[in-house]
Amino acid sequence: MKPVDPRLLKYAGAARGFFVLAAALGVLQTAVVIAFAWFLTDAVTGALAGRSVISSLMWMLGLALLRGVLIAASDFAGMRAAAKTGTQLRGALIRAIGRLGPGWLATRNQASLAVTAGHGLEALDQYFAKYLPQLVLTVIATPVIVVVMWWQDWPSGLTAVITLPLIPIFMILIGIATRTVQRKQWQTLQHLAARFADTVQGLATLRLFGRERRAASQIEATADRYRRETMKVLRFSFLSGFAMELLSSLAVALIAIAVGFRLLAGELSLEVGLFVLLLAPEAFLPIRQVGVQFHAASEGVAATEDIFEVLDEAEASSPAPHNSGVFPQNTDFSAPDRSAAADPPELCVADLRVRDLPPVSFTASPGTITLIEGSSGSGKSSLIAALRRAAAFEGIAAFEGTDVRELAPADWLAWAGQAPGLIRGTIAENVSLGGTTDDAAVRRALDAACAEDLDPAQELGVQGSGLSGGQAQRVAVARALYRHAAGPDRVLVLDEPSSALDAETEQRLWATLRARADAGATILLVSHRRTAREVADRVVTLGVFA
Repeated sequence: MKPVDPRLLKYAGAARGFFVLAAALGVLQTAVVIAFAWFLTDAVTGALAGRSVISSLMWMLGLALLRGVLIAASDFAGMRAAAKTGTQLRGALIRAIGRLGPGWLATRNQASLAVTAGHGLEALDQYFAKYLPQLVLTVIATPVIVVVMWWQDWPSGLTAVITLPLIPIFMILIGIATRTVQRKQWQTLQHLAARFADTVQGLATLRLFGRERRAASQIEATADRYRRETMKVLRFSFLSGFAMELLSSLAVALIAIAVGFRLLAGELSLEVGLFVLLLAPEAFLPIRQVGVQFHAASEGVAATEDIFEVLDEAEASSPAPHNSGVFPQNTDFSAPDRSAAADPPELCVADLRVRDLPPVSFTASPGTITLIEGSSGSGKSSLIAALRRAAAFEGIAAFEGTDVRELAPADWLAWAGQAPGLIRGTIAENVSLGGTTDDAAVRRALDAACAEDLDPAQELGVQGSGLSGGQAQRVAVARALYRHAAGPDRVLVLDEPSSALDAETEQRLWATLRARADAGATILLVSHRRTAREVADRVVTLGVFA
């Protein structure tokens, strides 16, 4: 675990500004510490000599207040930097996942990613507010104070130079052991989150088969393992703190004993000896605090390492363009005007093969509905997954002559899958899905998806709870239509859009799709229903479909 990962400065601009500010505050704090020690020495020696020490006491009071202000400013700057860095890293993580695509995301534990982006980045507060300021202060204050000690009394400075390296050596040894237990603790937390999410999602099935108690026991066992590993991390933290306090105390004691004997021998003046003794603990304090705060910040550092791996992987992949996600106002579902188009945008698929499934070839043109049909397991959904970069494939798939693997799916697809994928919020927010919500366009999209009975202002719960299966499916279709209306050149892809609909509603949906195709839309329809053939211009059959 690196004290400061260079990738932090690369991916988070707020961190770069914080280091500059932390360095400035560190210089001021170092100057205040040295000045305070000097005025305290002057006050003590002046009092012993019978001089007036009021001015020295006033300076000490002012410097003490200034040091408190600087410490508070450092904490405040650290908290702000942690918040800004967390926001920047979360944004970078989301953009990286979008660049890597659904195929990459499907191979990852999404609950673990959520824990990393949420709880993990929140742990950066300690990293920025406590650990990094102490690390910067150590780099600035410790050498400066040691130089001042050497200047005033070189034997004391030499003792500090010899004993100071022992602390980092012990910190490195303990840090190596701490890294292992900290990583195990973090992985257990991610595992716990993933298991809990899976259990909640499948709770109905678990109760049906009488396995809910077993699932609860597994969660309890994982939570208990996380507790044990957390206690192990705490034990290492206490061991590290004890070792550093012991070493620094012994080093300061060596300096104090040497100064004391030399004062008795008359080899050193009281003023110099007292000044050196006051500076000695301050020379060791920053590096001790670095070790103490290292363990408190280790969870946040572990989370950023996971995020950096994703960001590095996304940077290594080929960049893909992204749509702004803002839909124009006054979106219309009438026939799009293609008079200005030089060549109609076509989707050409040739010998496309996903895993060991048979190859597929077809061309989807504007003004047509291409029906993909086949028996269960024939690869219909896998084909759509390949087009939207959710599955790797061999062969050719090009839209307007460009390989779809080089395109962001949002730029050329308006898609509704078998799972509606609804979120908490209003129906209108689910239809627009993050874009600018045009109430009239949302209403038209719902009507076109045969969802006239749904109120766009209706609030939905988690995962769209509050709607029946058929209603949720129609909202998903309305979302695809809304997206397609924002960019009529997009291919409208619907995967089993009528699987939860009755026969009458299904016929109305087919009529809507037929009208959209006649208006110039390119539609790719996946369905096992025979009635879909009635509106299809082309039929692509996968496997054996009787």
